[in-house]
Amino acid sequence: MQAETELNHSTIDKLTDTQTGWRRMAARAGKLFDDARLYPILLILPVILFFLVWNVIPTIWLIGLSFYKYSLISSAPERFIGVENFTDIMSDVRVWQSLGRTFIWVFVSITIQTILGGLLGLLFWRSNQMPGRRVALTLLFTPMIITPLASGVFFRFIYEPTFGIANYVLGLFGNQVNFLSDPNVAFGAVMFVDIWMWTPFMILITLAALGSVPKAELEAAEIDRLPWTYRLSVIILPHARYVLMLGILLRTIDSFKTLDLIYILTGGGPGSTTELIAVTLRRQAFEAFDLGWSSALAVILLLTAIAFTSIYIFILNQSSKQQGGVS
Repeated sequence: MQAETELNHSTIDKLTDTQTGWRRMAARAGKLFDDARLYPILLILPVILFFLVWNVIPTIWLIGLSFYKYSLISSAPERFIGVENFTDIMSDVRVWQSLGRTFIWVFVSITIQTILGGLLGLLFWRSNQMPGRRVALTLLFTPMIITPLASGVFFRFIYEPTFGIANYVLGLFGNQVNFLSDPNVAFGAVMFVDIWMWTPFMILITLAALGSVPKAELEAAEIDRLPWTYRLSVIILPHARYVLMLGILLRTIDSFKTLDLIYILTGGGPGSTTELIAVTLRRQAFEAFDLGWSSALAVILLLTAIAFTSIYIFILNQSSKQQGGVS
């Protein structure tokens, strides 16, 4: 009986010690959260872990793999070959052709999207009394929220040579065009879809940029009856250019890696007419399974995107310095 009593007392003591330990740990954790220096770190820690797991580690693995000869369909073991993958890419005519088409794609599509987005953004800016403004903006923003896969399938039916609505309209004038199989038309037809999809984004960016323009300066210019061109060049653009440049930067990086829309509409054809650099990368990685070569190309594209970002940041910094010097 006495032994059972002692056993019960020891069990109770152990439970008490355990509870005390948990309370101490909870108190220490509470002190960590109360610490003004550690609290922000604890809040951002999940984001840092996510970034490390899904961005940093795969990027390091990608860079390392670019220096190896590694193929999933080859029985030969992977081996270190240094910069051979990079030299092969630099001497590959197909890569240079794809890269040239990609630069043309980026420059033309972003230019048209920026001009159309800017004009439509100016149209809807400060037009709260316009009848049907909300409905018009909702319809304009619809292409931006549709996935590229759905947009590609949608326009495949539009461009269909036998029952597509585009050829039906052209047939009324006695013309027929194979939009996706004609080498002279396919590139422009696919680019039209990209412009249709992402011009609303530039409208949104333009409206955000115009919203940053001080109302006091606009009201003063209106009282002084300054011409619209003067207001645009002296008042609006200096305040709106930073947001506009950010939108152009985001669209440039996104347009440079366009893949899904091309893959759905043409698959890079006819021939290689619409084969952008991202399509070349996909074919080499997921059709030829040459992971070493494709990793090297991915590293080059990553450096190119970083170069784009650096150029835009440099332009913004120079504009900021000039504005500061003038003021």
